[in-house]
Parts: sequence; C-alpha cells; structure tokens
Amino acid sequence: MSETVTLSQARQIIKALAADESVLLLSSPGLGKSDIVRSAAADAGLECRSLLGTQIAPEDVSGVPKIDGDRSVFCPPRILLPESDEPFCLFLDELPAASPDVQKAFYALLLERRIGEFNLPKGTWVVAAGNRAEDRALVRTISSALVNRVLILHVRADNEEWISWARANNIRPEIIAFIAAVPDALMRTAPAEPVPFSTPRAWASLSVSLDLAEKAGLITDEVRRALAYGKVSAGDASLFCGLTEADIQNLKRPEAYIRDPSLLPDEPARKWFVIRIIRKLAAEGSLNNFSAEEIEGFLSTLPSEVRFSMLVGLVDAWGKLGASESLLSSLREATGLR
Repeated sequence: MSETVTLSQARQIIKALAADESVLLLSSPGLGKSDIVRSAAADAGLECRSLLGTQIAPEDVSGVPKIDGDRSVFCPPRILLPESDEPFCLFLDELPAASPDVQKAFYALLLERRIGEFNLPKGTWVVAAGNRAEDRALVRTISSALVNRVLILHVRADNEEWISWARANNIRPEIIAFIAAVPDALMRTAPAEPVPFSTPRAWASLSVSLDLAEKAGLITDEVRRALAYGKVSAGDASLFCGLTEADIQNLKRPEAYIRDPSLLPDEPARKWFVIRIIRKLAAEGSLNNFSAEEIEGFLSTLPSEVRFSMLVGLVDAWGKLGASESLLSSLREATGLR
C-alpha cells in the first residue's frame, strides 16, 4: 500500500520541488489534481501551460523536423518552449493514459528538462497527473523508465480540506453540511458500470447545477433528485435529497448529540440520520475520545427504541467504549429477558 498525501500537502510539495524535480500526481478521478496544480502555479506567479496526454502525438512533444543547411533539426512546439525565457508551469495531464510512444517522448523532458537540443527556461515547473489503474479509468501501464524519472505522489481526499475549500468557493451549504455529516460520501470507489459516482468534483458540479436551477426558478424536490442522481452515487443522492428536504443544515455535529441526547431532533428522518452517523462512528472506533462515563450517560438517557437502534449489531463496539451496563439494560428491555 502506497503512502498518500492530501491535496494541500501535494500543493506544498509541488511549490517546493517542481522547479528541480518532475512530479506525478496519482489519484482516483475527480479529486481535483488539475485544479491544485493550476492554483499552485498561480500562487508562484507562473503561467500554466497544459498538454493532455490522451490527445497528443509524439511529435507534439519532440517537435517536427526542418532542414537547416545540410542537416535536419527538430522544432519544439511553442506550448512546450515559448519564445520567452520566463519560467512557466508545464502541466502534463492524463500522462498515465498516454500511449507508450507519447510517454517515451516525455523521458528527456521529465528527467533533464530538455526537448531535443533545447532546455526549458530555468525555474520552469514540470508537473504531471493521472488516474490509477484500479479506478477503472483510461490508464495504460507506466513504464519503469518513466517511473524512474518522476517523483510519484499518491493523493487522497481529505474531508476537512475539502470543506474549507468548499466554504471559500461558494459550494452550497446543504452539500457542505451533508459531507460534514457523511464523510465517506465525498469520495466513492469508481463503480464497474458507467454510472455517476461521488467525487469532490461531482459534488462541486452538483452545487453549480443546483445554483443554476435555483436561479431559473426550477428547484423542486423532483428536480433536485434528478440533478443529484445525475451527478453522484445513487445512495448518496438519495440520502442527500432526503436530508435536504428535512433541513439538514440545522443538524449539529454528532459529538453534540452524544454529550446532550436531548438535542436529538424530533423529526423522524433527521433523527434516523443522526442515529446512523453515530452508529457508523461507533463501528469505526471513532468515539474513543469520549470517556466510558460519557458513553454510558449518552446511551442510558436515550429512549429505549432509539437506544436499541443505536446498539443493534454493535454490542461489542459499544461495550469496548464502556457501555456494559447500558447494553445489558437495553437488551433486557428489547428482549424481555430478566
């Protein structure tokens, strides 16, 4: 298993290393690799010039030959070698999806910052990005020669980073609230079938679609569901729409309900959602920051039907958190045993 970095960590590494060492970002689709490269370049005051690996031929990298006296020379393309000597950011997108001949054409560029007999301006960044083979995206095998010419960073989604970005970029508050409550929904594994699935890019795109529909006066429950199912995973779309219709934005963080069960919402859909999230945290072992007394107090003050829903299938998990007496009490109430 490869070590991973978040997008913000990748951005810092790019800014520190890309002028001297070629960097290849790998992740599942829709994470935001391209945006982070362009953003890092903008911060550094560099123009970002992009090449799409799936849409170029080897001569688009090495250049085309021309006769110069009694010999031929290769003329590099302007996008790779501008007339100016100013450094820039060269972004090679979808590099792993490029054909073997195109990948081979990049060897000297990635290792030596050279195109034929021409060198890139000093200080130029070389950054590539692409998807992983396991994500069912269009990916070819990366040759060992290419791997040996780049620093490979495996990038992961980070919920807190994305939520901060979303708030700064006017993502709809109900989407931010949903991702905060259901962290796994930010990034789902690519399905075997060609159907929409949840990624940071898909959620951002859904936000734009909802904004446009709202501006046109089209927002209804049916339209919201149609847009959500067309952008993100079906399960996430269903839960998001149901909770949006139940006013998810006014829900508190799960920790607040554990500390004060009286805050649990009365509305059934919202209450079920909170129970689901707390159950998930307990199953994942993410409630270890609470003392046994706090866990015991939380469970013991819940109504019996809610407590049973919270405990069913998770007896061992709650027991490890220190809820033994509440568990026994709940089981007696649920089963009628004495």
